Parts: sequence; C-alpha cells; structure tokens
Amino acid sequence: MTPSATEPGEPTPEERRAAFRIVRGAPTDEEVAALTVVLAAPAAPAVTTAPATVRDRWSAPEARLRVPLHPGPGAWKTSTWPR
Repeated sequence: MTPSATEPGEPTPEERRAAFRIVRGAPTDEEVAALTVVLAAPAAPAVTTAPATVRDRWSAPEARLRVPLHPGPGAWKTSTWPR
C-alpha cells in the first residue's frame, strides 16, 4: 500500500468532516439538499421576535394603583394631569 491510500473501511478526510453519509440508494441533488436542511435545522439558532402588542390601558393592572379622582369644579380637566 502507498502512504496516501486508505483502508476500505477507513473513512476519508472528507467523509470524517461530513454531517451524514448516504449508505444506500441514489438520491438526487434535491433530496440530499432537503435532507441537509432537515438535519441542520435543530442546530441553527432559533430566531424569535415577539410581535409588538398594543396594551389595553383600560384593563391595565397599574391603573388600579392611580390616585383616586376628587370631585369638584374643574376636576375633569385635572384628572389626567400627573400627580
């Protein structure tokens, strides 16, 4: 044997780097590409973006902690002023 030859059962350097090996059959390039995507999907980081939600201010819990309104002349005008 020459120094560059490998044993029949020993994988080549390319086979050692491969993510998977097709042992039987003759898949098309599209089938190999689909298999690659399916096997690589769990390894990819998940991109999750939370949708922007508009909060209903009428039912917001912090509304229960506001200062109570005091009746009187002009109270309706000052009811939205910060306290």
